Amino acid sequence: MTDELSFLRTQARTQRFTLGAPKEFRVAPDGSRVLFLRAESGVDHRNSLWSLDLASGAESKLVDAAALLPGEEELPAEERARRERSRETSGGVVGYTVDEAFSLAAFSLSGKLYTVDLATAEVTLLVDGAVVDPRPDPSGTHVAYVRERRLRVIDLTTGADRELVEESGEDIAWGLAEFVAAEEMSRVRGHWWAPDGRHLLAERADRSGVPRWNIADPANPDAPVNTVAYPAAGSPNVAVSLAILGLDGSRVDVRGGDWEYLVAVHWSAGGPPLIAVQPRDQRRLEVHAVDVTDGSTTLLHTESDPDWVEIITGVPAWTSDGRLVRVSAAEGGYRLVLDGIPVTEPSLQVRSVLHVGAEVLFSASAEDPTQIHVYRTESGGVRRLSTSEGVHIGAGNAEVTVLSSWSLEHSGPEVAVLRDGEPAATIGSYTVDPGIEPVLTWLTLGERGLRAALLLPTGYRAGDGKLPVLLDPYGGPHAQRVLQSRNAFLTSQWLADQGFAVLVADGRGTPGRGPAWEREIAGRLAEVTLADQVDALRAAARLHPELDLDRVAIRGWSYGGYLAALAVLRAPEVFHAAVAGAPVTDWSLYDTHYTERYLGLPQEEPDRYRDNSLIADAGQLRRALLIVHGLADDNVFVAHALRLSGALLAAGRPHTFLPLNGATHMTPQAEDVAENLMLLQVDWIKHELGAH
Repeated sequence: MTDELSFLRTQARTQRFTLGAPKEFRVAPDGSRVLFLRAESGVDHRNSLWSLDLASGAESKLVDAAALLPGEEELPAEERARRERSRETSGGVVGYTVDEAFSLAAFSLSGKLYTVDLATAEVTLLVDGAVVDPRPDPSGTHVAYVRERRLRVIDLTTGADRELVEESGEDIAWGLAEFVAAEEMSRVRGHWWAPDGRHLLAERADRSGVPRWNIADPANPDAPVNTVAYPAAGSPNVAVSLAILGLDGSRVDVRGGDWEYLVAVHWSAGGPPLIAVQPRDQRRLEVHAVDVTDGSTTLLHTESDPDWVEIITGVPAWTSDGRLVRVSAAEGGYRLVLDGIPVTEPSLQVRSVLHVGAEVLFSASAEDPTQIHVYRTESGGVRRLSTSEGVHIGAGNAEVTVLSSWSLEHSGPEVAVLRDGEPAATIGSYTVDPGIEPVLTWLTLGERGLRAALLLPTGYRAGDGKLPVLLDPYGGPHAQRVLQSRNAFLTSQWLADQGFAVLVADGRGTPGRGPAWEREIAGRLAEVTLADQVDALRAAARLHPELDLDRVAIRGWSYGGYLAALAVLRAPEVFHAAVAGAPVTDWSLYDTHYTERYLGLPQEEPDRYRDNSLIADAGQLRRALLIVHGLADDNVFVAHALRLSGALLAAGRPHTFLPLNGATHMTPQAEDVAENLMLLQVDWIKHELGAH
């Protein structure tokens, strides 16, 4: 038990063994150095800003977070929300931006705005409190930032600090990404500097028409209710518009185009501002160029699909010589396109565009979706920069590239800097060794070739007897569990070592296998994702007779929680117990952009919402179900769990409900809670399966 407790507490203390890993890399224009964030150790939550000199390989600390803030952080509400959307759990300097010449960096710490001179490491406090998303202009003479939902600019020469648009009303925000942009579109920014530094393209968000939902703290009834604007499926979204704001006080509103969602914005010296927009049904994505003189827009490209057009981060963009970069779903693959010419083959699934300059840096998966590699364009073709098997995260640019490489061969990332594709330096990582090495069997299962991993108890040998089975999926869109990274399977291996055969499978709808694979779930989230878990289980058992199909449980969080509850409700002949963490139980309670992409509008597709939700199935429960949900969740509200629990009670179906006080949608971070929650799940599953 000591080893078990040690792993669980260490996992929580190290934030799943990610603390101490370098991240957020920026490469100097001349390629001489790399900036990055990193904590002092694998148990330190505070990131500091570091610099790596590529000529000498020496690292130096530019901003010491502990010296600037020896105590606890006090974050403005908008910054807490931004971190929740990005699943950021560390502290200290969690983000920074630089000017074009790499002379100045801006960052916020505990809500205060700082700059640091990158030549002297001199840190200056500019604004004392409530600052979100500070960004210096390309020339390094001004810093734009958001405070109290208003976009402001401070002149670094004179110290003058002013609000760019004076507009009253707490429902109006300038310069911030709205909820669905940050949560579902991977757009976390709301303002963009012009290349000349004299204008900003800024988002105006009006939430007045969005329903208000309330999050109370039942454990502290004297605490005020947190009221948020939440755009549930079928209800009004935040009204988003754009304006070009000049430092001289001018304002030009962007007009033209009939769109609901602002997907992406790009403004560089390569051309006029680019915006990517979608209508409410997401079956079309348009790329427009913006005329900064009058705010008119010109349609450059339209991508359409009868189900939905997938968003690929990093595009559209201009290359430095003015070529339009986009990603198109064509011929069975997500293809990189430059000025209308595809430069990647359909078999290479582009996942994201990482940087656009003279050449393009991007990530993609080839035939094996369990691996992600980093590529660059070169001489009209592409070149793979990452060479070892695994999952590689790229940053920097095509000429000087930072690779964070995760592998089955080691825990934590190995970070290397490449110059023109050749090793130039390494960056140290301080992550803690988990002390667990996954015992993995890679599987390709069933007629659909489902990618899966089977984990058995450490030291298990054939003939040791049958094992109860625990499925440990996510199973939904935009996330993979079966990746060639040791860290991806640490929890699953710990669960296996408690006496289970743990099966992790990625079904249809998960990324890395092309548009057709993803669109199989259109209108059929429940049917398709559950069928693939059942098929994976049965196919794995045919290959591995040690799996005891008379004792099968499933656990998951978020979509995985939905899938777990779905499994015992609709396939009780297969699954005997389920732990559903933060499950979506009624899709009409989930947000517009995600839900309507797969199910349409609830007013138009009521059958889809009924067929894919869990409430109507409550009376069918014949197996053991443990529901776990955080009371402070502002993404999947606890109303989901409460409504399912209420329907189960009304139908007379026994179940267990565990509320987590103060927990958001992210799994609990407190060491004792995280540890005991996992131990409770294991004991409960063993009891229900008779596996003690």
